[in-house]
Amino acid sequence: MNRSAEILQEIAGLSIEQSLEMLVNRFPGKVVFSTSFGWEDQVISHIIFSNKLPVKVFTLETGRLFPETYYVWNRTIEMYGMPVHAYYPNTEAVERMVSTKGPSSFYESVENRKECCGIRKVEPLKRALAGNSLWITGIRAEQSMNREDMNAVEWDESNQLHKFHPIFDWSLDQVKAYIKENNIPYNPLHDKGFPSIGCAPCTRAVREGEDFRAGRWWWEDQDKKECGLHSS
Repeated sequence: MNRSAEILQEIAGLSIEQSLEMLVNRFPGKVVFSTSFGWEDQVISHIIFSNKLPVKVFTLETGRLFPETYYVWNRTIEMYGMPVHAYYPNTEAVERMVSTKGPSSFYESVENRKECCGIRKVEPLKRALAGNSLWITGIRAEQSMNREDMNAVEWDESNQLHKFHPIFDWSLDQVKAYIKENNIPYNPLHDKGFPSIGCAPCTRAVREGEDFRAGRWWWEDQDKKECGLHSS
């Protein structure tokens, strides 16, 4: 049995709080949580901060976020009194890309869009994860087709650490109910048809009947919708 499967077996039947408590004890000082301040991430932030768990919470400050995202970021810090560590892209890499290709090159080709995601998101993420043993995420199984075959605990070969998705089996209705019950601040764009919120130029509202992530990089083919943060 691989270690991720072993961990998955160990937390079977435990609550999220109990699972996280066990994991922070198993990997002391080496557990991190990445938040983009969406519904799911706000649920997990609430659990971590309310239980004062020794987990470093961080976000990727791409420089292209919605004003509403900054609003909920501020509200989260105010409510819990805990830091959310910001990781910025490499300044020289951004300057070079924008200077040579312009500020909206990501619309021109998949290659350009992946370059922008790589600079603004993937490289900062690797810095945030470096030296850690467990990465907590807000991924849910029903969010997109290519995530349905995942497990709640996985090994991330690219970043050389385990990944834990605490609310992997939750429905969106469960997420919303938990937020309402606990009065958790959330991004007001969710109420305007934005189920998945990333960079402002690359995110639009989803129309009725569209896929959960149809509003992300909407000008591209559906099978190219990942940015590289959760590549296997």
